[in-house]
Amino acid sequence: MSDVNKVVLAYSGGLDTSVIVRWLQQEYNCEVVTFTADIGQGEEVEPARAKAEALGVNEIYIEDLREEYVRDYVYPMFRANAVYEGEYLLGTSIARPLIAKRLIEIANETGADAISHGATGKGNDQVRFELGAYGLKPGVQVIAPWREWHLSSRDTLMAYCAEHDIPVEMKRGKKSPYSMDANLLHISYEGGNLEDPWAEADEDMWRWSVSPLNAPDTPLELTLTYRKGDIVAIDGKEMTPAQVLTFLNKVGGEHGVGRLDIVENRYVGMKSRGCYETPGGTIMLKAHRAIESITLDREVAHLKDELMPRYAKLIYNGYWWSPERRMLQAAIDDTQTFVNGDVRLKLYKGNVIVTGRRSEDTLFDEAVATFEDDAGAYDQKDAEGFIKLNALRLRIAASKGRDLL
Repeated sequence: MSDVNKVVLAYSGGLDTSVIVRWLQQEYNCEVVTFTADIGQGEEVEPARAKAEALGVNEIYIEDLREEYVRDYVYPMFRANAVYEGEYLLGTSIARPLIAKRLIEIANETGADAISHGATGKGNDQVRFELGAYGLKPGVQVIAPWREWHLSSRDTLMAYCAEHDIPVEMKRGKKSPYSMDANLLHISYEGGNLEDPWAEADEDMWRWSVSPLNAPDTPLELTLTYRKGDIVAIDGKEMTPAQVLTFLNKVGGEHGVGRLDIVENRYVGMKSRGCYETPGGTIMLKAHRAIESITLDREVAHLKDELMPRYAKLIYNGYWWSPERRMLQAAIDDTQTFVNGDVRLKLYKGNVIVTGRRSEDTLFDEAVATFEDDAGAYDQKDAEGFIKLNALRLRIAASKGRDLL
């Protein structure tokens, strides 16, 4: 442990990472640099400065990364319509590569030998942080205290604080029984009664959304404007990426949009039950597919859908900085050149209802698609030969006695 002189810690200011600061100082006899990121978790991050100072930290980084997070990570992911295992919108997964990147950048700036994080040895985040770190700086040392120390519960952490003079803020009121993680894309809940996949989540658990049962009786209509696959305006008002997601989270939550209760397969091998609120992301996914439906070529759209599960799995498993993810991203971004226009939708009691889509780059041809007289734009007689050619292999197989009945 003596070869580490300085380490950059992903620091929240909470109990776990405060203990980690002191543990690193004592076990590794090293200087600790703290990095606290505001990625829209909804809590003030500046108080982390005083907490870090009280622990003897001299180099403290506190940064507002909300715009970078949405612009460079969330938006590219939504161009791919990425969904893991058919449901999860990857709210925690997509935040980790940005944090890993800044940890490495700060390590380079400060001359640190190592980085550290507070992810446990059971979860996906340890993999995501470390794959990102190694992909960006192959020789970096990673210190994961939860895989090294003997502390295994809140009680042992509190005892460590008392023994090592770590100031702990004792919050009044009922402590949430859930392990929660929030950023501008979502908030997640794990633990407590959720560890039983049959147990229903308590209604008072949800923080960002009203129950669809209690949502307004009047729908809210929105028009989202797309430019190259990204939302750039809502109801005609230009917005930055972070402003878009903040607004959609607000109105989506007010109308009960975006709740999810799933059992997912973690990369480390276990099944895990989690609940998520992703109001803005749920709206974005629905609307993006709507604008693509009129602007993407059929085979391009279908190929995107075939590639999407692989792309989503790469993000979930922590391979954002891998060459294969970057290769897929280049292909996905190329498809978005003509994904421009407007999508009109309604939010109503947990539902996102598309009511219209339009684009100057549309491939929807009314003259061809109409059920009325198409004035010769489409010769229906051509369909006979098309069907017979496509049926040829089926007819040959049947004629050879391969009776399917």
